[in-house]
Amino acid sequence: MKSIKLGNSQFKASTVALGIMRMNVLSDADAVKVIETAHDAGINFIDSADIYGQGESENVFGRALKQSSLNREDFYIQSKGGIVVDPEKSHGSVVLGSRYDFSKQHLLDAVDGELQRMGVDYLDSFLLHRPDALMEPEEIVEAFDELQMSGKVRHFGVSNFNPGQVDFLQANLNQRLMINQLQFGIMHTGAIDFGIHTNMHDDDSIDHDGGMIEYSRLHNMTIQAWSPYQYGAFEGPFIDNPKFPELNDYLQELADKYGVTKNAIATAWIVRHPAHIQVILGSMNPQHIQESAAGADVELTKQEWYNVYFKAGHDLP
Repeated sequence: MKSIKLGNSQFKASTVALGIMRMNVLSDADAVKVIETAHDAGINFIDSADIYGQGESENVFGRALKQSSLNREDFYIQSKGGIVVDPEKSHGSVVLGSRYDFSKQHLLDAVDGELQRMGVDYLDSFLLHRPDALMEPEEIVEAFDELQMSGKVRHFGVSNFNPGQVDFLQANLNQRLMINQLQFGIMHTGAIDFGIHTNMHDDDSIDHDGGMIEYSRLHNMTIQAWSPYQYGAFEGPFIDNPKFPELNDYLQELADKYGVTKNAIATAWIVRHPAHIQVILGSMNPQHIQESAAGADVELTKQEWYNVYFKAGHDLP
């Protein structure tokens, strides 16, 4: 599988990462199969968060890693923190928060819990999970410094931050923020729509995120695309969805041409962007993992990339 350089580090990560949000529903044996399948497909990156399965996803991953044929060093392990779970509104893999909390103690406790649940000594990276409107830079600085000096976290990043929020936080930190995790995919294209529609007055010309892709490329931050096969935030997958017949017909046409599946083409569409975006694959189905990961090595032509964009309902001004 193709690799990308993470942020300003020298670490080479697989273009596709495995997100373990839904791992809480698996048995230990099934989880072992998932991580071994992912590794066999060339994936060397695990993405998690303390809230996934209200912590159970990391428990299952930790047990599976110990029972598998793999070692801690076979994966770059990343987790996120900063969301306080609302247990009354959360169930299964659906987890909702009651607030965000970037206080020093909350962040330190979040990392300690993640390390304990996954049975590892350190995280390769730790991300702030969505912006906290009440974040106090001094608290975050102290937490990050302590986590780095203790050896518990090697690198840091954010999730769903806009450029102004990144700049504000970065100005206070002693570490470089090297990752920003954003929703991006064929059916979630706001980050590129506004640029294509520059100097227009239609809905697609509205910049909701402050030019996050261009900002990330200028500042050497790696974008990680979450929910790459979903439309909306949690509505469901667009692949094989009867709501999107033209898109699926064209994805199948490309899949037939390249000898892969539609999921692989959806992966290839993201990877084709020159920002070197890392795709976070959240499936717990070993076959889907293999099929989707194969898209990292498919190189769509520019016209095919734009054709997919058109079939998803977008146009050019």
